Amino acid sequence: MTEDADGIPAVGEAVHDTARDRVGQVMAHDGPYLQLRPLAGGREWDAAPETVRPLTQSELLSALVAVANARSRQPR
Repeated sequence: MTEDADGIPAVGEAVHDTARDRVGQVMAHDGPYLQLRPLAGGREWDAAPETVRPLTQSELLSALVAVANARSRQPR
């Protein structure tokens, strides 16, 4: 995981928001918060940096497979 000097995840990193038990991608830093968006896209939410942790490779792969599976079930 790429972090800045304060240990805050970089824009583009996939993280787990432990306060909401959700996985998201860091879209921006807004004041004291991170703006996260679901990996499949959708509405952003704010998360405090202290409630966010990096995904393991296994967790990232699992989350990406879940996104791909969900897309494959959508009508064309």
